[in-house]
Amino acid sequence: MTALIRAQDLSVSHAGTDLPVLRHVDFRIAPAEIVTVVGPNGSGKSTLVRALLGHLALDSGRVERAPGLRIGYVPQRVNIERAMPMTVRRFLSLPHRVSDADAKAVLDRTGVPGLQARQITQLSGGQLQRVLLARALLNDPQLLVLDEPTQGLDQPGIVAFYKLIEEVRAETGAAVLMVSHDLLVVMRASDRVMCLNGHVCCEGTPQAVSAAPAYRAMFGAESQGTLALYQHHHDHDHDHVAEGHVHGPDCAHTH
Repeated sequence: MTALIRAQDLSVSHAGTDLPVLRHVDFRIAPAEIVTVVGPNGSGKSTLVRALLGHLALDSGRVERAPGLRIGYVPQRVNIERAMPMTVRRFLSLPHRVSDADAKAVLDRTGVPGLQARQITQLSGGQLQRVLLARALLNDPQLLVLDEPTQGLDQPGIVAFYKLIEEVRAETGAAVLMVSHDLLVVMRASDRVMCLNGHVCCEGTPQAVSAAPAYRAMFGAESQGTLALYQHHHDHDHDHVAEGHVHGPDCAHTH
């Protein structure tokens, strides 16, 4: 199947230095696929996303995108000036104005109806994440990119957000690339998982990655709970995940 985005031999350094953040990373995502990138702090997860989106200069390698690819992006954080009034409706029209009907439709779709007149600064963490997702869906993306989308949410909020992402994929057919720390939840929503620590440590289906030595070395005891949760969920209702094999070098230490 043709990839929406493909990266080959991707290497990126910190700005103004030759200190590597990513080394020789290969990546691809196919239509309608949900891929999650996990790894410790400083492992290059957000750098990979920014490189794939064309926001960073590459030391080596290349990124290929499908012609005319429509991307919806939910960043890790949004800095909003609290002293500047801005309603949700106005926020949805930045940088391109959208109709009232389209704004209502995406807010309804993401589970926050009727917020058009609410000030952005008055939203709860969960409401803000759903508004950011609504904005990302306005251009009918073929690829939805989510960089740590559940930061600051409690556990029920995290579970609800990932359930919403699965529903969006099922309804729109959009592929989803997620960066996440939510190991005990994210496995349930992923077709494929990539463990990153400056390079690709391991990659494969959630079940295979959860059992990989590199994954267990990286996340320790937490990985055992992840595997148990994934297996329980998989046995019940995650039949669309294809079986696969882990590949990649060991990654038992951070860089």
